[in-house]
Amino acid sequence: MDQAETLRRQMMKMSEKTGKAIAVVSGKGGVGKSNFSINFSSELANLGHKVLLMDMDIGMGNVHILLGQQSGKTILHFLEGDGSIEEVTHQVDQNFSYIAGGSGLNKMVEWKDIEITRLLDGFNELIRQYDYLIFDMGAGASANGLELIMAADEVFVITTGEPTSIMDAYSMMKFIHMKDASKDFSLLCNRVMDRAEGKLALERLETAAERFLGKKVRLLGSLPEDPSVRKAVNSQVPFTKMYPASPAAKTLKRLTTAYIENQQSDIHSVKPRFTERLSAFFRIK
Repeated sequence: MDQAETLRRQMMKMSEKTGKAIAVVSGKGGVGKSNFSINFSSELANLGHKVLLMDMDIGMGNVHILLGQQSGKTILHFLEGDGSIEEVTHQVDQNFSYIAGGSGLNKMVEWKDIEITRLLDGFNELIRQYDYLIFDMGAGASANGLELIMAADEVFVITTGEPTSIMDAYSMMKFIHMKDASKDFSLLCNRVMDRAEGKLALERLETAAERFLGKKVRLLGSLPEDPSVRKAVNSQVPFTKMYPASPAAKTLKRLTTAYIENQQSDIHSVKPRFTERLSAFFRIK
């Protein structure tokens, strides 16, 4: 009877639908990664998907600032046992919530077993509640956030049209690819002066990934340089909400809709889930 009960629970666990975990990364700072993460999350929520944005920019989290919110309790409070996962989750809109990172997140690799276990338990709960978990990672390839990046279902790589930014983005892709050749990449070029600039930058990254990594990537598209974006940042409101008719907002809305249409079949997964892969990285059995 005990064996039958164990098997039943395992089968139920495998059949559970879970959300998709996306890590948003960049090769360097200043490319608008966090602003993209916020507006992409907001637009996913606007389309009816339940979204949680987690600020994982180590020691320099700014998602709550860009949203015009007080950070309140952060993921660190949860890890230290000061509050439940619900208490550190802050709602922005009906389908859009976020968790602030906290300034001490660079201690990630030094977490105690009980903190890691609490983290995994929290993620197990969240991945069942939300359609998408968006992790806004710190710029560059630091060991602190590598576990989350490698465990994510997909990685969004944000670049600009500048040659140095393109090279940094490729270096990030190469670093991740060397750790896991099966990881899926989606590329976005931000703050382009025209479509030609964005197209050229993405084609360069696509060619480099195919030639040197043997990897096919998904091109999300490019977002234009738009003064409305800066105005929205200063007002601490997502530009898709404050200036919905702006070029940047219209473009991001189209990109998000196209992404959803391409991903509709696997919003939920019964394959090895994000938390299971993360457990393996932490060597938690």
